[in-house]
Amino acid sequence: MEQKAAKIKLLLLDVDGVLTNGQIIYDGAGNELKMFDVRDGHGLKLVQRAGIQVGIITGRKSEVVSRRAAELGIEILYQGALNKLEPYEQIVAQTGLPEEQIAYVGDDLVDLPVLRRVGFAATVADADEAVCQRVDYVAGLPGGRGAVREICDLLLKASGAWQEITARYFGDNA
Repeated sequence: MEQKAAKIKLLLLDVDGVLTNGQIIYDGAGNELKMFDVRDGHGLKLVQRAGIQVGIITGRKSEVVSRRAAELGIEILYQGALNKLEPYEQIVAQTGLPEEQIAYVGDDLVDLPVLRRVGFAATVADADEAVCQRVDYVAGLPGGRGAVREICDLLLKASGAWQEITARYFGDNA
């Protein structure tokens, strides 16, 4: 698993159930609300500093997701992807990366076609059982509650970039 994780140059993510807890809230005016974990966001910034690109492939369309992606500097963003393999194949073609250098984090059956193709497949603790059985890594934390940060840390440690990227926080004792 660590050998696979060490090769990753692109981390792709689902949103609902991965970057969020999967709940969608509508206020009285019909506005959609989602909650994102700041630790997950910081983890994504850390992997970006290590040279790992980050992208999103999600089945729903949401202005909230567009805003969060912009805040995190995520330029690869595909929303409304009912068949996630289509945008995935476009991303592979655009980046020119071999699939063994791509990771994907998904939590439900719709994510399985992409999870089966990537070099490193991961999911969250509260994912569908069929997904948990078919990935390289199951995070100990649930979606929207630090699972993405856990996976980011794993990628950084496996690649050997952890000490350099976190030195500013730990000083010389990382």
